[in-house]
Amino acid sequence: MKKSIDEHAKRFSEHADEYDDTQDSPEYRAAVTLVVDHAAPGPDDVVVDLGTGTGVIALALSDDAGRVIGRDISEGMLERATEKATERGANAVSFGTGRFRDPNVPEGVAIDIVTSNFAMHHLSDDEKREAIETLSALDPQRIVLGDVMFFGDPDPEEPFYSPEVDDPATVGVLADAFTDSGYALTAVEMIDTQVGVLVAERTTRT
Repeated sequence: MKKSIDEHAKRFSEHADEYDDTQDSPEYRAAVTLVVDHAAPGPDDVVVDLGTGTGVIALALSDDAGRVIGRDISEGMLERATEKATERGANAVSFGTGRFRDPNVPEGVAIDIVTSNFAMHHLSDDEKREAIETLSALDPQRIVLGDVMFFGDPDPEEPFYSPEVDDPATVGVLADAFTDSGYALTAVEMIDTQVGVLVAERTTRT
C-alpha cells in the first residue's frame, strides 16, 4: 500500500461531499452497472459491500437484497452514505467502519455475496491476496470485484489510475488469488485495458 490506511481514510473523508460528482467517467459508471448486475441478490441474500464509499453499490442493491452491509475506512464517506440511505428510506442497508482484512461483519450473520468497486486497487498485490483470503473466510457464494486492473501492459503515458496513491494488479494476480481461496472466475468483464469486473463463485466450502 502506497499510503497508510489512515492517510487514505483522511483523503477520502476530505472529498466525501463532492465524491459522487467526481465519479462520472464512463468506465466507473460501467463498472457500477456490471457489479450490480452480477451481484444480483435475491430477497433472502445478505450482501457485504467493502470499500462502500458513499454507498453507490450498497444502495443500488438494497432494493433487491434482504440485507446490505456497507463497510469503509472513511468516516466522511460513511456519513454521506448514511445520509443518502436516510433520504431514500433504504432500510435494508446499514453502514459502518470496516476494511478488506477486517470487514467487521456482525457475528453470526451468514454472508451470501460480497461486492467491491474501485477500492481494492489501493492495496499492494500481497495485501490484495490477504484481502481475498479474508473475504473467502466469510464464505460467500459469490464475490464481485470491479476495479482498476491491468488486462495488458498499461500505457505509462495514459494511466487510468493515480500512480502516487494507487497500486493496481494484473487480472492474472487477482485470478490466482481467487483460485487459491477456493473460488473460480465465472465472468471477466473488460471495460478498459485498465478497468474491469471479475465475478468469482465458490468451488469449495470452508
